[in-house]
Amino acid sequence: MEELDLLKKDWKRNHAFSQVSEPEIYKMLHKKSSSIVKWIFIVSVCELALGFVLSLITSFTKYDAQNIEMIKKWGIYNYYTAVNVILYAVILYFIYRFYMMYRRISVVENTKNLIASILKTRKVVKQYIAFNLAAFAFLFIGFGSYVLHHGYMELKIKNGVEHPEVPMKLMLEGLGILIVVAAIMTFGIWGIYRLAYGLLLKKLFRNYEELKKIDL
Repeated sequence: MEELDLLKKDWKRNHAFSQVSEPEIYKMLHKKSSSIVKWIFIVSVCELALGFVLSLITSFTKYDAQNIEMIKKWGIYNYYTAVNVILYAVILYFIYRFYMMYRRISVVENTKNLIASILKTRKVVKQYIAFNLAAFAFLFIGFGSYVLHHGYMELKIKNGVEHPEVPMKLMLEGLGILIVVAAIMTFGIWGIYRLAYGLLLKKLFRNYEELKKIDL
């Protein structure tokens, strides 16, 4: 209860109250928690908007046009489009959940419900981060493997080789390099998420711990 006592003392000092009740502390923690969840929603929207803007900008470049042409040539353009639609749909679904959790946490009226809302929010945010990281790693390795395979085949055909096959050793080496690069890049993205969402979740967890003391 030491942290709760310190919180009460701080409340008294800043508001010049002679005594602070647990309902008043609850209101303060409720307000802070609602603000944190709102920022989680805002950050996720900004993340989606940034990704959309970058995609829009690169779509006008010669490099992107060449990539699309290559994907069409390989006959996987429909799969490429479907994957993008699914990714955006899942991300929009998570953003919608963040918004609904913000609305829900803003109107809860007791400590137990607020604690439950905080726990659910933390769980959903972690699921969102895990999905993005897993999707990036999987698509990077999958698409990279496809590029290496077709690149090797086209090179051999240009050199006059009929019915070329990719050596198993080369496939394994290429796959190993892709996995290492994907792991490094995924770790970097995780670091960005840790800064963007980790600090908010840490603050939310502190509120949760204080609410548990009130609920005892």
